[in-house]
Amino acid sequence: MRMYLRYSEKQGFKAQVLDVSYAEGAGIKSATFEVDAPFAFGNLSVESGTHRLVRMSPFNAAGKRQTSFAAVEVVPLVETTDAVEVPDTEIRVDVFRSSGPGGQSVNTTDSAVRITHIPTGIVVSCQNEKSQLQNKAAAMRVLQSRLLELKRQEEEAKKKSIAGDVKASWGEQMRSYVLAPYQMVKDLRTGHEENNPGDVFDGAIEGFISAGIRWRKQSAS
Repeated sequence: MRMYLRYSEKQGFKAQVLDVSYAEGAGIKSATFEVDAPFAFGNLSVESGTHRLVRMSPFNAAGKRQTSFAAVEVVPLVETTDAVEVPDTEIRVDVFRSSGPGGQSVNTTDSAVRITHIPTGIVVSCQNEKSQLQNKAAAMRVLQSRLLELKRQEEEAKKKSIAGDVKASWGEQMRSYVLAPYQMVKDLRTGHEENNPGDVFDGAIEGFISAGIRWRKQSAS
C-alpha cells in the first residue's frame, strides 16, 4: 500500500485511503484506496496480480527466510451515469466503530460502514469519513465498481472460452521482491528488474508500469 501511495505522491496523483483492515499479529490484512489521475486505471491495471515477497522473517528468532504474497486488484471507478444498479434487497448494510491506531475522532462513533452484496458475496468497508452517510456513499461507489469489473471479467472469460483459450493467468505471481539473500525486484512477465528494492518500495515503479504496458500491448497484438 505504501509503495503505491508513494508512487501516487511522486507523480502528483490524488490518492485517498478508503479502508484499512489490520491483521491480528502485525501489519495490514487488506486495504482499499482510490487514485484520481488521468489514465489511472489504464496504467495501474498492469499492477493487478499476485506479488511475492522474500525476506528475512521478522517473526523468526533463527532469522530464516520467509515468503509471503499480496494480491493486488485494480478496478475502475465508474461515473454516476454508468453506475451499476444495486437494489436495496441485494445488499446488507452493517455499521460499526472504526478501528485502527491513533484514537482518531472517527473511532468515537459507529460511523464505519460495511456493505455486503448478497448475490456475489462481495464485501466492501469504508471508515475513512466521519459521517456514516459519507462512508456508505464511498462504499457503494467501490461496490458498484467491483460489480462492473466482475461483469467485465465474466464477459472476457466467455470470449476466451469461445476462442478456445483456457489458460488461466489469474492467481499466478507476476512479480517477486527479493530482500534476502540478494536484493532484486523482478517482473516475471516483462523481465524488467531493479536492484534496489528500497527505491521500489518508496514508489519508484515507473519502469515496471511502462514495461507492463508494452508487454500488454504486445500480448494483445
